[in-house]
Amino acid sequence: MKQHLKIHVFWGYSFNAVKTQICIAISTFLLVAILKKKLKIKRDLYEILQILSVSQFEKTPLVSLISQTKLQTNETSKGKQLRLAGI
Repeated sequence: MKQHLKIHVFWGYSFNAVKTQICIAISTFLLVAILKKKLKIKRDLYEILQILSVSQFEKTPLVSLISQTKLQTNETSKGKQLRLAGI
């Protein structure tokens, strides 16, 4: 499946702010893609990013954190939105 990088909201609109946010988004996207490939994770990049965003301070190894987390999909007016079980 082909993955796309999407930036929905910019937090600053100056040239430097936009450039910085794009660089951070690309870096994060690439790091997660490398993580997925190296650890042979079967989940989508979006799911991995969702899990990492809500478990930033966990002391659990990444492989077990990503493989053991159950995601629930909720149908919304904007499409599918992932929710972590229990949150």
